[in-house]
This record gives sequence, structure tokens and C-alpha cells, in this order.
Amino acid sequence: MKIEADDVARYLRDNPAFFEQHVALLTEIDLPHLSADKTISIAEYQVAALREKNQALESKLRELIQFGEENDMLGERVHRFCLAMMRANSLASVIETVYHSLREEFNVPHAALRLWRCSGEGAEFTPVSQELRVYAEGLGNPSCGTHALYETGAWFGEAAPHLKSYALAALRNGDTFGLLVLASEDPQRFYQGMGTLYLKRIADLLSVALDRSLGGHG
Repeated sequence: MKIEADDVARYLRDNPAFFEQHVALLTEIDLPHLSADKTISIAEYQVAALREKNQALESKLRELIQFGEENDMLGERVHRFCLAMMRANSLASVIETVYHSLREEFNVPHAALRLWRCSGEGAEFTPVSQELRVYAEGLGNPSCGTHALYETGAWFGEAAPHLKSYALAALRNGDTFGLLVLASEDPQRFYQGMGTLYLKRIADLLSVALDRSLGGHG
């Protein structure tokens, strides 16, 4: 009867004491080295395999630690943003604060805000198209990508031709009453499929601050 490799592997798995009973085989059987053109014993092979596995796990752990540290830093920035929104005691100060915080805390120099269902002075109250309003109302989570949607690209003036990625977040406190758009010259800054949890929190905090400043007429 022909014995297949799978049969041997199955037997060794089912009989873990095999090599205890045949210790000499560990030094007699040679296997290809993991990374070099030479042969080593099973014991050496196991050590090399465990070492590589350990290195891979250490690398993954470093990545997780770095990811956690970055999340902690981002969470701290959102916390400071929240405090700044709470301190802003007028509509003008809320608008000024959001631009300042996005620039200084989150390194986003290009941001534009539009508000509707309310009136006021400044570019933030410039009328927007009905299509954009409908889009914003259907925007559950922030949207990121490499193209400006509808007329939003024109909101950035002379910088518009240089912008390569965008993030859009609806502003609502009940009904949708505005849109926050962030932009960057880096096409990878706001990419489709990226996580938007913190951007959603920023939009929620801004929505509450604006609604409060507008007298709850959002």
C-alpha cells in the first residue's frame, strides 16, 4: 500500500509521542533550511521556525502598539476639540474655532463649512444646490475620496486645483442643516474605505455646537 505524505503527517499529529520514542531521528533527518540553501536537523528546523514565528509576532505587536498610541493621540485631539467647542459662546466663535482646531490639532489646512435652514453673514451661509443638500441628508457616515462632489471643490478658492482628496461629513441635530468638507493636496489623506469614526465624532460635536449657537433652529 502506497503511503501518502498526508498519511505520514496525520500519523505524526495523532501520535505526538513518536519522536520521544525515536529521539535519534531528530538528529538524523535533514530538512531544507527556512532561508538558506542547506539542510538542518528537525530540531534545528523547529528552532528556526519558532524564531521566525516569534519575530513575526513581535512585529505584529509593535504595529498594534503603534496603532494604539496613534489612536490615543487622536482621541486626545478630539477631546481638546470638544473642549474648544464647549468654550465657543457664539456662532462666529464656533466657526472660527472649528477652522483653527482642524488646522492646528488635525493638520487639515483646507476646510469648508456650509449651513442652510438658517441665515447669517459669511461664506458659510452661501446657498448650496438642492442636489448637494439631498446628498448630505442621505450621508450617514462621512464619505472620503479623490473627487470633490457637486460644487464643493469651488469652496476652496485658489487652492482648489491643488486638492487631491476630500472628506465630507453631514451636520445634523435631528434634521441635516449643513456640511463640513475637508480637503488635502495628498491623494492618500482621505481615501475611500478609510476609517471615519473620529471624523464622525468631530462632525457630531460641531453639529451640537452650531445648533446651540443658532438657537436650536438647525
